[in-house]
Amino acid sequence: MDTASEIDLIIVGQGLAGSAVAMRALALDHRIVVLDDPSQNRSSSIAAGLFNPITGRSMVKTWLADLLFPALFQYYSEVERLTGRKFFHPMPLYRPFATIEEQNEWMGKSSDILYKNYISHLSATPGFKGEVNDPLGGITLKQTGYLDTQTYLEAVRGYLKYRAAFKEQSFDREKLIVRDNFVQYENFTAKKIIFCQGVQNTSNPWFDHIPVTSLKGEFLTVQSDWKKDVILNRGVYMVPGTQLDEWRVGSTYNRNDHLPGITSWARNELTQKLGDIFSMKYTITGQEWGVRPITPDRKPVIGKHPKHNSLIIFNGFGTKGVSLAPYFSEVLIRWVGNKGTIDKEADVTRFN
Repeated sequence: MDTASEIDLIIVGQGLAGSAVAMRALALDHRIVVLDDPSQNRSSSIAAGLFNPITGRSMVKTWLADLLFPALFQYYSEVERLTGRKFFHPMPLYRPFATIEEQNEWMGKSSDILYKNYISHLSATPGFKGEVNDPLGGITLKQTGYLDTQTYLEAVRGYLKYRAAFKEQSFDREKLIVRDNFVQYENFTAKKIIFCQGVQNTSNPWFDHIPVTSLKGEFLTVQSDWKKDVILNRGVYMVPGTQLDEWRVGSTYNRNDHLPGITSWARNELTQKLGDIFSMKYTITGQEWGVRPITPDRKPVIGKHPKHNSLIIFNGFGTKGVSLAPYFSEVLIRWVGNKGTIDKEADVTRFN
């Protein structure tokens, strides 16, 4: 880059959110620079990367699923093509039925137009006898899978460096000079700065009024002879790891634990829930933790500062960052270019 650069966008953070914003911006020929210290991306880099259109205890179609899932399949496939790396893994997801009532409910839902695009098949008999605790059968979902988040972030970072659009450094708020229609940061003058800082938003003086809080989660790495190309999900998920015979089992959700590090209660909770669905032997080989940025209504927060048009926030993607970031990054970049609007439920103005 030139010693003094006029660009379109400064993007702060290269987690799941910042990576998607950067790739969308480059696709539309925006001149950008991304500021990030990779060592601080703990929540994104260790995430299991599960994407699933039918979620929650009640197993309902996730918010905006019909928009999110076509977007994520297109986006991650395109980034794989651009970077020459493999990190996007579509894979069916199997959820055992817990009760006859649940089995009957899904038999009825299988013909519902709202759900049939996401249902692969239903079974009223065990699908993995001796391997999975599913005496009542279960539902197999499609448009599901996982993202190898660490490889993805590394691939995007490499591509940004190739495009001369990345600076490996922490953002220093004292260096930012804010004007109505532009910002200055070190040797960059940009039309806008987009903050994709996750839980670090609490130290952002322009958006610290936005209730982005941290939700700690822990997961286990286990080794098992389970070799099916399917994700298990009930109470916990069981997603392939990075090594042969390795699986990631998660996750806990703890609003009250703000301390770094793993805990024994999380290990116990995960092993108990894994035992509820998985019958095969396994060995625990590791345990990790991270925090996700969430909002009170579990929706993203996107938009400009109430007084400064050049300051933008893109945050609050929580546990569904893998599925939310591709769609909303496109929404954001189109909006920045005055070619679209932000969904009302995600607009930052709801907190101003």
